[in-house]
Amino acid sequence: MNFTIGIGDLKVCKAPDVLVTYALGSCVGVCLLDPVTHVGGLSHIMLPDSTSAVNASATPMRFADTALPILLKQMESMGASKIRLRAKIAGGATMFATTSDKFNIGERNIAAVKKFLAANNIPIIAQDIGLDYGRTQFFYPETGIMEIRAAAKGNKQF
Repeated sequence: MNFTIGIGDLKVCKAPDVLVTYALGSCVGVCLLDPVTHVGGLSHIMLPDSTSAVNASATPMRFADTALPILLKQMESMGASKIRLRAKIAGGATMFATTSDKFNIGERNIAAVKKFLAANNIPIIAQDIGLDYGRTQFFYPETGIMEIRAAAKGNKQF
């Protein structure tokens, strides 16, 4: 079964289910996999940090700092082990020209995701990040493959 993850949402599944998220522009898709249990998760991170957001507690899955701990907890509840997790990430594009780092959400999202993964000793084993185009991300927990589809850029597997 395919599970679609919306913007600012996340899902966890077991193989042979497939996770997919659309419209990764400046957002970052974080795929986590326990290769032993084949429990996989995908989080569609919209913003890097909840601390300055109004009413962030109502939408915790939008933010890297609040969504990723939820993703870990849900994966562990399905039998995944944090020490075995591996990450694949995509997105974080610069979709609009900006003169301020404050408004480069893509770069800030990438940095927040990498910071969380490093702090939790979860290695990033593949990435398709940055540049200036949107992506669709498929994740197959059965094989661990992350597939990226991008208009005019073709499909890639990691």
